[in-house]
Amino acid sequence: MRYAILADIHANLAAFQAVLDDIKAKGGADQIWCLGDVVGYGPDPHQCLELLQSYDHLCVAGNHDWAAVGKIDPVDFNPDAAAAARWTARQLTAEDIAYLENLPLTLSTDDFTLAHGSPRDPIWEYLLSSAAAKDSFRHFQSQYCLVGHSHVPLLFMLNAERDTCLAFGLPADIPLELGGRRLILNPGGVGQPRDGDPRAAYALYHADSRALYHYRIPYDIKTTQRKMLDLGLPYSLASRLSLGL
Repeated sequence: MRYAILADIHANLAAFQAVLDDIKAKGGADQIWCLGDVVGYGPDPHQCLELLQSYDHLCVAGNHDWAAVGKIDPVDFNPDAAAAARWTARQLTAEDIAYLENLPLTLSTDDFTLAHGSPRDPIWEYLLSSAAAKDSFRHFQSQYCLVGHSHVPLLFMLNAERDTCLAFGLPADIPLELGGRRLILNPGGVGQPRDGDPRAAYALYHADSRALYHYRIPYDIKTTQRKMLDLGLPYSLASRLSLGL
């Protein structure tokens, strides 16, 4: 079995489609595991929801998913993100809203826990430090946890004997054998990377070999930027896509 691990699509249809095309080229996946924030920021929220639901998939709720359906107030976002959240809410169909409203905060499957932010605070917490990740290991029971939200590909490894947690960048195109270690992994963002690399990020997990592969995929950034500006979305949200910030 092979599982595609995607996070933070953020209504960026061009990036999402490029990732799906790459998955197909690599032999396909039996299921998509989506780590939340399907919508928000980008110009194609309905189209991305529709496309995701055309695949066998699991998905958890992200903060932008909740903002789009009124489960959290966009006032908690910065002004540009709040403007995009309000715009997104006006683009959704009744079916889109029902789908987003019913997304769970966390899911467990195989040896994995899926969450958007962290297992401790699935909606809001950014896992960017080994200190924060170390505490998060107490909040899930599975061997591994998958998170998104920060849009940065990262690997956190717990050493229970030494009571330490180590943080690493997630290497691209190199098999990561998960083994018996307890890990938290972030595949990076599909639709809005923030690690200085503008290419879409995702991971493939090969269950038979227990190996995870991380990939970076170029896509037509200008098409997404042009759509965003034509629709009146904030310029800063469009321009950052070129920089991976």
